[in-house]
Amino acid sequence: MLIKLDRNKARLRRHKRTFKRLRGTAELPRLCVFRSLKNIYVQVIDDNSSNTLLGLSTKSKSCNLALKGLNNHTNKQSAVIFGKLVASKCLEKKIQTVVFDRNGYAYHGNIKALADAAREAGLKF
Repeated sequence: MLIKLDRNKARLRRHKRTFKRLRGTAELPRLCVFRSLKNIYVQVIDDNSSNTLLGLSTKSKSCNLALKGLNNHTNKQSAVIFGKLVASKCLEKKIQTVVFDRNGYAYHGNIKALADAAREAGLKF
């Protein structure tokens, strides 16, 4: 008998499988992306010291100014703007290279648009 997993449980299983290989350090922190129905959240994490170096979301004030005029914060257009903002904030904190943690999400759509925009803005993965 097959048990059908719901979407989030399947994503968490994929995340657990990939998280075994992804660890952020002080020199190479982990850029973790979470996507909800209404917003996108990003954290830059040093796993060795369990410290969050940077946390941003599409709900934050600095991002609201960049996304002004867009009523949907989870489409590709807003993901591109948000990716550029994340890269600029990382570069301000002198973080130039990160490990990209897609958090179990498929690498297409908003996740791919965010990653490509961050690369274009100068962040190295």
